[in-house]
Amino acid sequence: MKIADQATEHFRLEMQGDIAVIRLDRPDRKNPLTFESYAELRDWFRALPGAEDVNAVVVAPNGGNFCSGGDVHDIIGPLTKMSMKELLAFTRMTGDLVKAMIHCQTPVISAVDGVAVGAGAIIAMASDMRMATPEAKTAFLFTKVGLAGCDMGACAMLPRIIGQGRAAELLYTGRVMTAQEGLDWGFYNALHPADALEGEALKLAGRIAAGPNFAHGITKTQLNQEWAMGLDQAIEAEAQAQAICMQTADFERAYRAFVAGEKPVFEGD
Repeated sequence: MKIADQATEHFRLEMQGDIAVIRLDRPDRKNPLTFESYAELRDWFRALPGAEDVNAVVVAPNGGNFCSGGDVHDIIGPLTKMSMKELLAFTRMTGDLVKAMIHCQTPVISAVDGVAVGAGAIIAMASDMRMATPEAKTAFLFTKVGLAGCDMGACAMLPRIIGQGRAAELLYTGRVMTAQEGLDWGFYNALHPADALEGEALKLAGRIAAGPNFAHGITKTQLNQEWAMGLDQAIEAEAQAQAICMQTADFERAYRAFVAGEKPVFEGD
């Protein structure tokens, strides 16, 4: 299956070689999410493990903003009129987007400019790596609309990225985390000017996509699964994972290249 052959309706998809660049496409409203875009993004990430043409994903801004979260009119208004059963179906769907990103077996990089708030901040959080402009504003603002801060896995994932105390402050207050705070706390890997952000994200994605992509999928799996493991379990799981990778052609290619004094060219098998 080739992702490039699939049309998308609620977000833009561009292929830069074997890097998929996706961006929400409502720049006039700072790219909010709708019921439909949540579902389409979830389904797109769910399909990635079977894609032959994607070795990295960049979630990019559009029109100077990343994502303003759930649309006030298209999502929040209708939610106030739903039954508990309907509400739970919705919150499970939003969580399924995060699960799909985590389990897609492909490294995901978020490039954040402007606002990344609410579910937009969650999409950045659920990515493997994140970079931003110095002007980027990130907020887990669920308490601002009368909700708990524990949305879409935030209480599990954010403390692991920036620490329990910092995460607690952001999730209780809903305040903006500045880009510099995000960099200092380890949420962002790097800050770049707006005119260089996407290029830097693509450069990092290109370096990763040029690597042993089957093994990258194993790395992503272990990074996520080992959260729930004890140390002995994790060491054993990694022993098994490396034994699997040692059977790949890329491992042999790397060996032959090293012996020949050359740089290995990986093919992902």
